[in-house]
Amino acid sequence: MPEVASLSAHIQCYLDSCRMEKGLSVNSISAMSLDLNGLAAYSKDQKLNCAPLEEDLRKYIDILYQKGLSSRSVARHLSSLRGFYYHLITKGAVTADPTEFLTTPKQWKAIPKFLNSEDIDKLLKAADLDDPLGLRNRAMLELLYATGLRVSELCSLEVSDLNLDMGVLRVTGKGNKQRLVPVGRQALAFINRFLESARPAILKRRASRYLFVTGRGTRMTRQMFWIALRDLGKKAGIFHGLTPHVLRHSFATHLLENGADLRSVQTMLGHVDIGTTEIYTHVMRGRLRRVVDEHHPRA
Repeated sequence: MPEVASLSAHIQCYLDSCRMEKGLSVNSISAMSLDLNGLAAYSKDQKLNCAPLEEDLRKYIDILYQKGLSSRSVARHLSSLRGFYYHLITKGAVTADPTEFLTTPKQWKAIPKFLNSEDIDKLLKAADLDDPLGLRNRAMLELLYATGLRVSELCSLEVSDLNLDMGVLRVTGKGNKQRLVPVGRQALAFINRFLESARPAILKRRASRYLFVTGRGTRMTRQMFWIALRDLGKKAGIFHGLTPHVLRHSFATHLLENGADLRSVQTMLGHVDIGTTEIYTHVMRGRLRRVVDEHHPRA
């Protein structure tokens, strides 16, 4: 087993491997870093002579629950621990996996929050189109709702990723995997308008390869877009629970409500596993209910 003094070094080695060899996103690396450094801090506090054994990990998991973490968060911690110890085994740093018999907590699949069409319209129209930054925000919202991108994917878009003539967007998602996503005409119209007038006005002759930029000439960050979205939500009268992911959920939900199949939605969202997309089956169930009511002779 690795010594406690070297546990942080093993963690850093694992994170470097995830970044360079697996190509995981910055957000994934950051989450794993928090999880694993929490383990290192626990090991140091308990003055353990080596990396935690199975019983130590069970106590650590109990502490996470005591801190009020949800089952989903604890499951994420366990996933980080399992990946880390698998790395240690393959490198020969440990001979046994202390996470082997740890049980992943059951997670209830919550129905995702989404906006109805009326609220989407209010949100889109809240942006000030006479202001270059307002037009940028409207273009971002239109694109987000039209494609269901993750906010990190949206902010990382480069001008070369967009083909206006074909109406297609090349998106680099988790694990540096690329996918092509069609973009609707309304979103394309606002992006084209943004490119012709607002973007040059924002950049002021500075150069940037990124599609959505700030007044400083840098690319938009997730945090800045969250702030812009929150402010637009207040203008639209939407105060609670409005996040970029809600627009992603709205995109998927509205597609399914209007007849799209689950596989197509999976592809556009960039989900590797169809099981991830199945959180939207509440929409499918509702549509099936309507089909039965409308077409079954005994309904």
